[in-house]
Amino acid sequence: MSSDEIAIRLDRVGKCYPLYDRPADRLKQFVLPEINRLLGRDVPRYFREHWALRDVSFEVLRGEQLGIVGRNGAGKSTLLQVICNTLAPTTGTIEVKGRVAALLELGAGFNLQFTGEENLFFNGTVLGLSRAQIEQRYDRILAFADIGDFIHQPVKNYSSGMYMRLAFAIAAHVDPDILVVDEALSVGDEAFQRKCHARIQAIRDDGATILFVSHSAGHVTEVCNRALLIDAGEMLAIGPARPVVSRYQKLLYAPATKVAAIRDSLRNEHLGIAAVNAEHGTDGIVKNPLPDADPAAWDEGMLPQSTVVYSDQGCAVLLPHVQTLDGRRVNVLQPGRDYVYCYRARFDTAAVAVRFGMMIKTVTGVELAGAVSAGQPSPLQHVAAGDEVEVRFAFRAMLAPGTYFLNAGVVGLVGEQEHYLCRHVDAAMFRVMSDPDTLATGLVDLDIRPQIRAIGEGDDAAGV
Repeated sequence: MSSDEIAIRLDRVGKCYPLYDRPADRLKQFVLPEINRLLGRDVPRYFREHWALRDVSFEVLRGEQLGIVGRNGAGKSTLLQVICNTLAPTTGTIEVKGRVAALLELGAGFNLQFTGEENLFFNGTVLGLSRAQIEQRYDRILAFADIGDFIHQPVKNYSSGMYMRLAFAIAAHVDPDILVVDEALSVGDEAFQRKCHARIQAIRDDGATILFVSHSAGHVTEVCNRALLIDAGEMLAIGPARPVVSRYQKLLYAPATKVAAIRDSLRNEHLGIAAVNAEHGTDGIVKNPLPDADPAAWDEGMLPQSTVVYSDQGCAVLLPHVQTLDGRRVNVLQPGRDYVYCYRARFDTAAVAVRFGMMIKTVTGVELAGAVSAGQPSPLQHVAAGDEVEVRFAFRAMLAPGTYFLNAGVVGLVGEQEHYLCRHVDAAMFRVMSDPDTLATGLVDLDIRPQIRAIGEGDDAAGV
């Protein structure tokens, strides 16, 4: 829930770091400028400026969830540290109302010689709790951390997992007005990670303001009302989460030669300078103007940068891509529609017992669905050297909104065993658009059909 009260306000905030080419320059900068001022001379400078943030201005309402996205080195962590007051801004002003809990560098304030219990009270005090408030939360924190009697041992004896679990448990039970969550949230095993995310959701549901940093588009669009795109320390977009994430992905997957032009376009659009092209939607992707046609589109900037090509054995995969049923090449798909994943296999040497395959994976590498062209008893018996085969896999995009990757592979008999003749990991990628009318949740839409009926007096509840 949100209100008109401002929880966080930044006005033209910048953070500049001095970069020294030689250690001696740092000493010169410390001593010589003051001497030159006293002598009335020009003040020399022995460093170069690096602006990690520049002229960042935005507001966050109380109870709002704001996602922060950007490429590595964009300035996201610096922005969070400035908001949490662990870094002082070089320029601009920051206004933060309420108690802040930051899940950034967990355990950074722990004393290794102190016991877990002593660090719990010390860290809780640093986070703004009184001793009475910490004692009130003590049992809940201990149960959440699940480190047992190690709470009475010095934390230098902890495993890294125990250390991080205790740090997270303390920060997550401050009951903050503002929660700042960095992307580095993989604490402990899967069961504990699930507990961490459930705790964050509970804090959000209690009305806390949340700043959420993640490279995962799905997480941002699921958790956040709005999103902010930052790149090279500069804010390039802010607004509803989905179109901002779309702009982020356009920048993220752009060829190196086009990054500067895309940044300029996003900056101008953010400043209200760019003219609106009638052929483009809010995410900058060319739309099909026909109202009854598949609205799938092609985003030229969305190309995989994680492709791995395994050494081939006389075969090569060419031109992997997704297309509509009428043959248009697309990578922004409409959920529930049918598409075709296509590639060509070129054989430089003869092959026997050949089969072709594909796999759809999430950004984190989870294998969602795949297929092969034939079962083991009925492969393509023989392919001659110089042959080229077109491979097509029709599929329905029954997937949640998000980004997905495609593998391509060709196997055949080498000796008496089946081996990969060629294999491409992350050969192609696509994004599934959102559908406001969908009832499905999770990653995959299984076409679950909900049924609801009122139960009158005397009805058997078990029959619903």
